[in-house]
Amino acid sequence: MLPPVETDEEWDVVVPDETVMRPGAEDLCARLGLAGAQLTRFPDGSQPVYAVDGAHVLKLFPGAAAQDGVAEGRVLTHVQGRLPVPTPLVHDFGQYENGWQYVLMSRLRGENLAHAWDRVPQNHRERLVTEIGEALAALHALDPEPLGDVLGPGDWGAFLDRQSAGAVAQQHAHGLSAAWLEQIPEFLASVPLPRAPQRCLLHTEVMRQHFLVAPDGWRLTGLFDFEPAMIGDPAYDFVGVGLFVTRGDPELLARLARAYGRVFEPSELLAYTLLHVYSNLPWYMRELRVPAEGTLRSLAEAWFGTV
Repeated sequence: MLPPVETDEEWDVVVPDETVMRPGAEDLCARLGLAGAQLTRFPDGSQPVYAVDGAHVLKLFPGAAAQDGVAEGRVLTHVQGRLPVPTPLVHDFGQYENGWQYVLMSRLRGENLAHAWDRVPQNHRERLVTEIGEALAALHALDPEPLGDVLGPGDWGAFLDRQSAGAVAQQHAHGLSAAWLEQIPEFLASVPLPRAPQRCLLHTEVMRQHFLVAPDGWRLTGLFDFEPAMIGDPAYDFVGVGLFVTRGDPELLARLARAYGRVFEPSELLAYTLLHVYSNLPWYMRELRVPAEGTLRSLAEAWFGTV
């Protein structure tokens, strides 16, 4: 019941249109034994995602992102019960029709940490970042090799080369000014990143937005959204940590790093920020403090420095 979606143009027409998406989601639920379930679409996220009767979540992936659906189903199954923070329990995942993939999973309890953060007392913020550091350490300690057939990039050095070659163009497309753009090649050349690092399972988007928390006690109750997972250098996961969890707070980042068990150099993390698949430096500059010096080195210390 869902039409093929293989291009950006088809995506823009089909995915936001509930007159198209909802009948397909209802049909799929019926096939999965959930006929007549109440569906409520979540407003956030790049993929169409529905709460199903409050107990389940159905996430749909059009053909253009079908591999992401395969990855999410496999990764969630791999990490189930192995992290100190709950992750969704996979009930079923696979192919629907016309190239669409789906994952039917349990719904985690709690409030989105990004929405709750301003109400979290400082002492509880400190404990939450400790819990996030511990969860990230546990994730990185898992053997990623069973997922090697579905997660990239395979050759980490080749990945770095590709990302480095396109780094200036990527930031230019996002509107970064020339004064910053011209610093990128020299900065990246000055930071020695491992071409064959310890291979770890990476979430790649460790953000407050992907954690749930219980307001009655402020404890983590969930970590979700594993569709962009990769296998690679553990430092790559600290891009999201610094930008979207600790957000330039050196004390919180230091606390999280202690819980994780390792501190990374600020220049290394800014280099990975520039090389990240979804890197958007102008956006980060609007969200975080930009030092007056106007250099990438000073930016690295401002966003990823610790005390």
